[in-house]
Amino acid sequence: MGRSKALWAAVASAGLAVFTGCLPYHQGAMPGEPEGSYVVLRAEPPQVPARTTGDPESLVRGLNVARVRYEVRGQGPAILLLHGFASALDAWDVLAPELAERHTVVRLDLMGFGWSDRPEGDYSPFAQARLCFALLDQLGISDVAVVGHSWGASVAMAMALEAPERVRRLALYDAWAYEEQLPTFFWWARAEGLGEAMFWLYYKERTEDRMAMAFHDPDLLTQPLVDAIHAALERPGTVRAALEAARAQRYEDWAVRYPEITQPTLLLWGAQDVISPPWVGERLLRELPNARLEVYGQCGHFPMLEARHASTRALREFMAPPGAAATRTLAPVPGSATPHAGSGVLATGVVTP
Repeated sequence: MGRSKALWAAVASAGLAVFTGCLPYHQGAMPGEPEGSYVVLRAEPPQVPARTTGDPESLVRGLNVARVRYEVRGQGPAILLLHGFASALDAWDVLAPELAERHTVVRLDLMGFGWSDRPEGDYSPFAQARLCFALLDQLGISDVAVVGHSWGASVAMAMALEAPERVRRLALYDAWAYEEQLPTFFWWARAEGLGEAMFWLYYKERTEDRMAMAFHDPDLLTQPLVDAIHAALERPGTVRAALEAARAQRYEDWAVRYPEITQPTLLLWGAQDVISPPWVGERLLRELPNARLEVYGQCGHFPMLEARHASTRALREFMAPPGAAATRTLAPVPGSATPHAGSGVLATGVVTP
């Protein structure tokens, strides 16, 4: 047994030495960077670690400084849109204009993704949450409703736990929220050396197949979308940031705190989602004390696209001030003749205090 451990340690050390140089971080502008708004954000760790059942160091590590791409549009009560893992603010291109008719809509590329920096630092949902608050501070926004998709939903919940007085309500699309959701690839990647080797060798492989799993309707996986994904993977620092974000998903440390999230919460789910299956939404419905769940048929991991009519209507009504009329005919998705509607609400559930 001692010899096996020594051998494993040697392999891990060799892998770390070989592959760390192949997985650099990156800060600053990148080739092909689009015009837009960029800001350097500084997010300090809290003085007192958040309560957890695990190691508080998983929530409080160190200082993050990152140059971040963001966009602001519209006027009214503020809404912050948070994209998922390996995605970017462009994931909200269809929804953002709809919400901006009644709200100030803020969206950003989270640290490590899109056109934002990939620095050495803390990539946990709580660290990302602190960067989001730093952006809101820059914009003079004191409180916000937060909409998160997939891994971005864990950042949204971290914001609600970190500063509940600043988060009015939450809307979570197909949330990534529990340890049981982590693929084996992410578990193995926690090992120093092995994670570097795995991500360097395999992270860019079969991206089209993995993306196909996200959609119930295969027609939504267009060649321009595939090309954009491949291009994003080639940006400097991308693989390293993905590895660090995967390692920082320690849901066992903070999932126990979900019942502390008392803000009104709308859960929107695709019935055919194989990435974040409906049981995750059902579990959140039980654990969040003021939640409502809507499940959409013929819909995968992106309800804002595959169940666009029904999910956007539900979100607009959820976000609307009391007495405001929030429903209307939706405009077509850019590049298509008609909006993609899905089949509407398959089931709903409500839990109230």
